[in-house]
Amino acid sequence: MNYLNFICLLASEDKQENPYQMFIMMGLIVVVFYFFMIRPQIKKQKDVKKFREELAKGSKILTIGGIYGKVLEINEDDIVIEVEGQTKLRVSKAGIVKDSSGMIGQK
Repeated sequence: MNYLNFICLLASEDKQENPYQMFIMMGLIVVVFYFFMIRPQIKKQKDVKKFREELAKGSKILTIGGIYGKVLEINEDDIVIEVEGQTKLRVSKAGIVKDSSGMIGQK
């Protein structure tokens, strides 16, 4: 028998393991995962939903596809935006990401 096996046998005889230790560690992992991953995502979704509900004519917006525009008409499920060159586009409300009025490069 080598020394490493002997040390492992001695260590396991003296120590008694807590049966709840694994459950406590798993609980802590779930709590940390919630506060660093799930909670911020839920907050972001609420903010985007609130922004989409508060859209008004004349608001400057940014779509998911990266198109900047100004709101001309608001319908139940979609909006009509005006992009550069007086072009009008009909976009789903789900495709609107955020307000672009404070972004660099906007006219």
